[in-house]
Amino acid sequence: MTSPPLNAIKTFECAARHLSFSLAADELHVTASAVSHQIKSLEAYLGVRLFRRQTRQIRLTPEGEAYLPAIRMGLEQINEATRRLMSRQDAVIRINVAPAIAGGWLIPRLYDFYSTHAGVEIEITTSMRLVDFSRSDVDLAVRYGKGKWPGLISHLLLQEELVLVCSPKLLEGDRGPKSATDLKHLPLLHVRPKITDWQEWFSAAGIEPLDLEKAIGFQSSPLMLDAVEAGLGYGIVSRHLIQQELASGRVVIPLEIHATGSNGYYLVYPESRNNDPKVALFRDWVLAQIKPS
Repeated sequence: MTSPPLNAIKTFECAARHLSFSLAADELHVTASAVSHQIKSLEAYLGVRLFRRQTRQIRLTPEGEAYLPAIRMGLEQINEATRRLMSRQDAVIRINVAPAIAGGWLIPRLYDFYSTHAGVEIEITTSMRLVDFSRSDVDLAVRYGKGKWPGLISHLLLQEELVLVCSPKLLEGDRGPKSATDLKHLPLLHVRPKITDWQEWFSAAGIEPLDLEKAIGFQSSPLMLDAVEAGLGYGIVSRHLIQQELASGRVVIPLEIHATGSNGYYLVYPESRNNDPKVALFRDWVLAQIKPS
């Protein structure tokens, strides 16, 4: 046996609570005749009368009296389940992040977030592409670029400080480069979407850019960093994103030449969501992370 229509059930509970079709109509934002129609359809479905209709009032029949408590309990359970589900969804902040900044900068800082925002979950996805907020459930994103994207508010998180890195094994036996020009004889690695990093570093070093045609390319900074750690060659990365690797000695900076990149990592979200509580919560926290202590 199928369940009666939920709309008729809700109408019955409302009419029984008010003992008035007109008051039920006001609460449900329908006409009194629509309420009466829903009640009649429910009575026809059940095969019993739920109300005694009198001249100026209605009363529940014994069948209606017996039916009402279970209906109220069922509707309350539906409302509570809905509230819990929506509350759980509201407690999830979904962030899409460029791979390099996810593990190298954001994730190590999340302990601080969870210690001050218990019960709020961060869900992180990674990609190199700018997320389409209109077609996804992402709340905020962290993107690499110059900070100008139509329809989005952006906040600079990191201005890149580009450095040359390699595995310490490449420096054994005094084999490392003594100057930037020595790199023409050494294996170079680059991140394809960020190949201009090398040009900016060469410029800071005061030399003409070297030919990168034979350099090994990777699709993301984490992949290139894995290759650097494995000793496959020399790469350019943002110093902010390799603090753990430097501290552990997995990578080293063979030449103290630093370049300020023309791009940076930005927190972005739609202009229409500037006052969204979830957006504001994460935005205020992450911006506090970059303030000088």
